[in-house]
Amino acid sequence: MIPEALELFPGGVNSPLRAYRPVGGDPPTLVRGAGGHVWDVEGREYVDWVGAFGPLVAGHAHPDVVAAVTEALACGGPFGATTEAEVRLGRMVRERMPAVERLRFCTSGTEAAMSAVRVARAATGRPLLLRFDNAYHGHADMLMGGEGLLIAPYGDLDAVAALPLDQVAAVIVEPVAGNAGVVVPPDGFHAGLRRLCDEHGALLVFDEVITGFRVAPGGAQQLYGVRPDLTVLGKIVGGGLPVAAYGGRKDLMDLVAPVGPVYQAGTLAGHPAGMAAGEATLRLLDEAAYRRLEQLGSALEEGLQEVGRVARVGSMLTLFMPDETAFAALHRRLREAGVLIPPSQWEAWFVSLAHTEDDVERTLEAARG
Repeated sequence: MIPEALELFPGGVNSPLRAYRPVGGDPPTLVRGAGGHVWDVEGREYVDWVGAFGPLVAGHAHPDVVAAVTEALACGGPFGATTEAEVRLGRMVRERMPAVERLRFCTSGTEAAMSAVRVARAATGRPLLLRFDNAYHGHADMLMGGEGLLIAPYGDLDAVAALPLDQVAAVIVEPVAGNAGVVVPPDGFHAGLRRLCDEHGALLVFDEVITGFRVAPGGAQQLYGVRPDLTVLGKIVGGGLPVAAYGGRKDLMDLVAPVGPVYQAGTLAGHPAGMAAGEATLRLLDEAAYRRLEQLGSALEEGLQEVGRVARVGSMLTLFMPDETAFAALHRRLREAGVLIPPSQWEAWFVSLAHTEDDVERTLEAARG
């Protein structure tokens, strides 16, 4: 870590997991990324399974993304006005996710989730929210804890049914839990949530910040065949730039200003560079791309099963070790061998289109050691 960072930023970082406290040691100071690899300030190269915690499905500095962003920046902006780039990316999202009939771009997953919840409360006139244990929907107070928030065990429909759902504005869920390590949902869980919400007049919100465009072309809602009322997007939708979105049924989204009373605004929302990066990234994600991601993810999962328990959905996976001490030892071993994984057992690894079979084998050889 750069010593001055400790003087400038809390803990020397601008996001807490980057401090490496769960695994010990100083985090690397990274200066460059290309494809599925990154380099630190001392010139060491690593296979990168962190992928900026999810958005870099095309890898670092993909030529198409770089070219699109460069062209957008050369044209100036942001403009404080709607651009063609916003319309193009919005159209692409709606084509892939039919449940997103209208949407609003913003700049972070936290902002998108917070805004979706405000829409749900306005639509229903109800005060309560329901989320699931160990879930993370951003750091807005309304979703971190406290009054008005109910919490149920992930995957437990009986526990959900026992709650006062007739007072709940929205049930917000990660369709594939990704902030407690990857947790594969039980069969029928999302269909059950859809049924309970319909029975009690609550709205179903899918937080697809992680899963959106990663686990399927239309996200987890396509993978599991369940249509949410509202959807929260981030990460891949911005191609590695600070872009997020929330959207859903027309009648719900028409509650958002300037049409309706739910006020939400952002100076940098729909920034041309972010729109360009998102559009270029989504264009890369054709059927062949998803087959490739599945192939690499499957090979990595199969090999890592020799080391610990693996949970995987598509190109996101987590290797669970017996305890955090064992995970910290594994993390150090992989880093010494030139492989970077998230510095916590409770985070997902992310496969990109830029990774290769050699990257997988190099990782497995280090892990077996």
